[in-house]
Amino acid sequence: MSSKDLLESVKKLREVTGVGFKDCKLAIDETGGDIEKAIEFLRKKGIAKASNKMSRTASEGLCLVEERNGEVALIEINSETDFVAKNSEFISFCKEISLINFENKADLSQINKSKMKNNLPVETNLIDLIAKIGEKITIRRATFFDNTNGENPYYIHGTIEKKIGKIVSIVKVSKNNNETGKKIAMHVSAMSPISLEEKDLSSEIIEKEIEIIKAELVNSGKKTEIVEKIAKGKINKFISDNTLINQAWIMDPKKKVKDILKENDVKILDFIRYKVGEGI
Repeated sequence: MSSKDLLESVKKLREVTGVGFKDCKLAIDETGGDIEKAIEFLRKKGIAKASNKMSRTASEGLCLVEERNGEVALIEINSETDFVAKNSEFISFCKEISLINFENKADLSQINKSKMKNNLPVETNLIDLIAKIGEKITIRRATFFDNTNGENPYYIHGTIEKKIGKIVSIVKVSKNNNETGKKIAMHVSAMSPISLEEKDLSSEIIEKEIEIIKAELVNSGKKTEIVEKIAKGKINKFISDNTLINQAWIMDPKKKVKDILKENDVKILDFIRYKVGEGI
């Protein structure tokens, strides 16, 4: 590495971590100029403080969709503030990553290594953008739906511009009924189901909810002999409220989603819902 490249790498590392020149130079030397490894090196040494950019919470950002020939790719890219999420340079970066996400079928490890238009890998451009903007930016998660067995209508809520928003849902449906599929995708965005049906709910989720329900009933003074009975009713409602096919249909609450599926001879094969920052 030339002296000029060394100084540039040290400068970037200092901007990202807030650590002094000497320690940053040591980290660069020890990791052969790899910025991400250098950040890890500093954190392991306890030199990079809790206040540095890489350990802040990035819970704002964007969800982006790319669709071609019936295949759909979805990716979430986070920033610390909504102000940065509206920054034109950040949006431009996200758009290019969305295209790369589609080409790599949502393989994050491949995405990070892929070259961008400037012929530098995504991971390098990401570090450069963090250093320039001054916020933590992360490529959080990605999903790819192929075009086998059905089609993949999607819905974007909180649209920033075409193919970009704050909540995105994709639903793989079994037959050519795009109208119904799009409505189901809209329902998923609004109602945030955990799973398709009861059998898809993990036992851990059910057990935890039962534990919470029973504790709440006991703490409210309910007698032990009726706690089990009330808890059973409440857990059944929890399952109904959180499984897609059992939810009340958003466009006609008198019906359930499974009624709409039957009326339109449609089967849901899979679905995904991303909400920016959810769970962070």
